[in-house]
Amino acid sequence: MMDVAKLASAIDQTLLKPTAGFAEAAEWMDASRGREFAALCVSPFLVPLAAQKLAGSGTVVCSVCGFPLGYMNTETKAEEARLLLDLGCSEIDMVLNIAAFLEGEDLFVEDDIRAVVDSVARSSGGSGLVKVILETGYMSEAEVDRASRISVAAGAHYIKTSSGFGPRGASVRDVEIIRAAVGPDVGVKAAGGIRDVEGALEMLAAGADRLGSSSGLEILEALEHRR
Repeated sequence: MMDVAKLASAIDQTLLKPTAGFAEAAEWMDASRGREFAALCVSPFLVPLAAQKLAGSGTVVCSVCGFPLGYMNTETKAEEARLLLDLGCSEIDMVLNIAAFLEGEDLFVEDDIRAVVDSVARSSGGSGLVKVILETGYMSEAEVDRASRISVAAGAHYIKTSSGFGPRGASVRDVEIIRAAVGPDVGVKAAGGIRDVEGALEMLAAGADRLGSSSGLEILEALEHRR
């Protein structure tokens, strides 16, 4: 049986829905703070509130960059990442330029990712993490492999399956392909559609290190009730 604390430490508890404002977010942060998730991943405008709420806890602040479509100019992405770090983020989940990737512009995509990685490194003194969202629902298996390798070449710390706003969420097969592509030293984050204990454990067994879910509290509560 998976330990509840261990599972919590693998979850990025997520609030990215477009209708969540300050009041709803504050209540959600208060409920999530004591569960020792790896991170709370919030919309960019909520980062200062999250940094305040999580101060002194073991949970870091994560936010999104170039989200959810990935087609912003590289300079815009790099500046957004810098600002989020300055506001209190420790981790950035960025979307690669899906359109450029699908056209075969691999060097452009790699440079786009590297600009964000470099911006985060400068702003955090090297401690910040960048997770690159592939949006696997738009890709073939071969393209998932290729996008993972490009992201690693650009310095990504984690490769993430999905934004939660694309054509589908994560699959076990996505995770297997990404893990095989990146090897043991780069993280893999499964996100999109992970709503129960079974789904969470399947993704971890397939090779994920992190799980992105808006149902983290419910997943932990369900696991506790099994004990």
